[in-house]
Amino acid sequence: MPPNFFTNPAAQLTLLLFLVGLIGSVLPVLPGSVLIWLGMLAWGWGENFQRMDWLTLTLLGILALLATFSEYWLRPLVQLRAGFGWKNILAAIVGGLAGGFLLSGIPIAGTLFGAAIGSLLGTGAVTYIERRNLRDAFRAAQAYLVGCALSSLIEVGISLVMLAIFVWRVFF
Repeated sequence: MPPNFFTNPAAQLTLLLFLVGLIGSVLPVLPGSVLIWLGMLAWGWGENFQRMDWLTLTLLGILALLATFSEYWLRPLVQLRAGFGWKNILAAIVGGLAGGFLLSGIPIAGTLFGAAIGSLLGTGAVTYIERRNLRDAFRAAQAYLVGCALSSLIEVGISLVMLAIFVWRVFF
């Protein structure tokens, strides 16, 4: 590690973006992998792209976009595979927006929990109204949760791979 590592503004910005990016990989509000990629870009810029070259940044950028958009294709895919249609997906979006808005009076946590609870209630309510079966309503909410968990795992996994590539390129 270079002796001026912690006094280098690019290194400080990189570490900050990595930390916020790792948090964002778990929380659905922040684009975690994109923030990690921006940290890598800051590092590359700070060292004139000697160890973090454009080819590596481009490949890592593609990984970051794949991780970020996993939640937009994986949740609907899980719900469709579980036998629930686009009405449920739309209900999850509308319910999430409504729940986030209704609990937005509680800073940060209220919006997150409101969106999560609203998505589950929206999915379950539409399924219950459509099928008049409480078991199917719970299954729809469960499919939504499985999709959320899978997309979060993918984003965290890709973010960790990106960080491993960064460490390998910069320090070894």
